[in-house]
Amino acid sequence: MRVVGVIPARLASTRLPRKILRPIAGRPMLAWVWEAAVACPQLDQLLVATDSDEIASLCNENGWTCQLTSPALASGTDRVHAVSQIVDADIYVNIQGDEPLLKPEHLTALLQPFAKPGVDVTTLKVPCTPENIHNPNAVKVVTAEDGRALYFSRATIPYNRDGNPALYWKHIGLYAYRKAALQRFPALPSSTLEHTERLEQLRFLENGVNLYVEPTPFDTIGVDTEEDLRLVESVLTR
Repeated sequence: MRVVGVIPARLASTRLPRKILRPIAGRPMLAWVWEAAVACPQLDQLLVATDSDEIASLCNENGWTCQLTSPALASGTDRVHAVSQIVDADIYVNIQGDEPLLKPEHLTALLQPFAKPGVDVTTLKVPCTPENIHNPNAVKVVTAEDGRALYFSRATIPYNRDGNPALYWKHIGLYAYRKAALQRFPALPSSTLEHTERLEQLRFLENGVNLYVEPTPFDTIGVDTEEDLRLVESVLTR
């Protein structure tokens, strides 16, 4: 199978403007993400998908392959879909540009479930730390025994009615899609649950797309705030 990695990178983020270009330990955030992704041996090609000439210029300066996409695209998945109309592959990997703690092992884990039949989309989960169990910014996921996603929520799921010891899983927002599933995404009706939770992966679940969740021992810190940025910088500096 031909596997293409895509890093959606838009400049106009809402909570932390220009975060993709913000310096972390002396280097732009995007540089950390690119270097981790390009080290994954399963990727046949890697490129940045952006609506920003400034980000495109940074890519050109560093020799990173870049594809300009429409600023009207609503999500990272839409941007990956736009790339799939130009670059052919069997599987596309959506590598969030605000995950500077990305490891090549994350992408390897994402691709493992495709060895099984019936897998349309994959994503990752990591054991949830106690401080994140009730944090709505840490998305939780529950799965079937075979790894098929049952639900994602900002709420604490499952609800521990009797207070017994329980393992909670935090979702890591990296995805891989078979081409056929990715082609369906823009045409799928935007779902009620997606709007309620503000989680686009719920569109797949509500429309019967088989989404599987692979565990990983490596947690990440998605950067959405100044506090996140400082925390990631302290980790990378160490």
